[in-house]
Amino acid sequence: MLDEATRTAILELKKKGCGSRKIANALQVSREAVREVIRHGKAQVPPLERVEAAEPYRDQILELHARFGGHLGRVHEELSTQGASFSYQALTAFCRRHGIGHEPKLPSGRYHFEPGQEMQHDTSPHEAQIGGVLKDVQTASLVLCHSRMIFFQVYPRFTRFECKVFLADAIAYFGGAARTCMIDNTHVVVLHGSGADMVPVPEMAAFGERYGFSFQAHEKGDANRSARVEAPFSRIERAFLKGGRFADFADLNEQARQTCQKWNAAWSNKLHASRRELFQAEHVHLRPLPLHIPEVYQLHMRVVDAEGYVHLNRIRYSAPYQLIDRPLEVRETKDRVDLYDGPRRVASHARVLGPLDTRVTDPAHRPPRGEGRGKQGPPLEIAAIEQSEPRASAYLAGLVARTGGRRPPLRRLLSMLRDYPRESLLAALGEAERYGLYDLDRLERMVLKQIAHEYFVLPIERQAPDDDE
Repeated sequence: MLDEATRTAILELKKKGCGSRKIANALQVSREAVREVIRHGKAQVPPLERVEAAEPYRDQILELHARFGGHLGRVHEELSTQGASFSYQALTAFCRRHGIGHEPKLPSGRYHFEPGQEMQHDTSPHEAQIGGVLKDVQTASLVLCHSRMIFFQVYPRFTRFECKVFLADAIAYFGGAARTCMIDNTHVVVLHGSGADMVPVPEMAAFGERYGFSFQAHEKGDANRSARVEAPFSRIERAFLKGGRFADFADLNEQARQTCQKWNAAWSNKLHASRRELFQAEHVHLRPLPLHIPEVYQLHMRVVDAEGYVHLNRIRYSAPYQLIDRPLEVRETKDRVDLYDGPRRVASHARVLGPLDTRVTDPAHRPPRGEGRGKQGPPLEIAAIEQSEPRASAYLAGLVARTGGRRPPLRRLLSMLRDYPRESLLAALGEAERYGLYDLDRLERMVLKQIAHEYFVLPIERQAPDDDE
């Protein structure tokens, strides 16, 4: 079929009085094609009219397309059982031409960002060779929209804790934050709503206020709005993770930081400069870092088990053996796990990400050699109880004598001495000793009853006398 420019030339030459043979020789086309254009008399290419084999089944196609959720393979199978003889390719072409399950692509548009106006954050799942094992990881990235400066790190998971750790590292790497951080409606940041109606989690909103930026989310389905951070993920996978060998996550993230330095310093033909050069103009427009940046940590409450460890993310961290059965506050930071007994830090370990069920032991937390509990010596709890409250010695002796060779529940009694009011506990101990009660469950109920009578007595309201009396 002749294109529109050739058809226009044929009609122009015809107006000048040229015959079909002369026109055909001049334009190197057939005489029949020239005659067809002259008969039609228009330069526009006429629509292609053909018989479509799927046209008689149009209603069935629409019905089956809705029933099978747009799966054209299932639609073609069902039509074949109804006697249709056209191919699967003919069905897909028919649906494409008539807009069945196909929507025309809209132009992506172009976004312009002023220096310091916006930064975009997103994550993407990848695979990385860590310690000789291929593992599923989460790659987090932050990009300054004006200069395209990029910073990315890799984590075994990505929760709200990792999000704050990553953003703190990224903002420190840039030396400041843009006014807005664009996200993709992730539940890590979003409390409820989406797009312009998104409300961030108060914890994340407070984190943003500390650095002087606010979170915004693009509308659902509008991934082009965050293209600055979406586009580099394929490069991270192909040019960094693919074929890379990493000893652990610390080694991986250190290499990721070095890769960011290299990419940000490289010349970009698209930008006509390097990202680092454009960043020099954007840096002065970023929100400066706060004077003091508290370390990001996640708070847990754990009880020291019988072996002297606390459990965190299926990793065991040792605590001083004197704190067995005590509840401790565990602060998990990016690199450390700190154990606190009240306001005092009693242990600090390097944070371990795997393998699971690893034991991290500080030798100082174990009893000294030769000074552990002997088989014939008294338990350490007895000395602790007698030192804490000598008046409990009589009940303690009776409790040990009644066990009949079994291990007495000394830790529980020591815990009760630490937790309950001393006079109420001693009163209950004296009454229990008088009646020979050495069941600590009953003893604790007696203590609670004593506390209720002594500390939770409501004042008696006296009625005012009647005026007639």
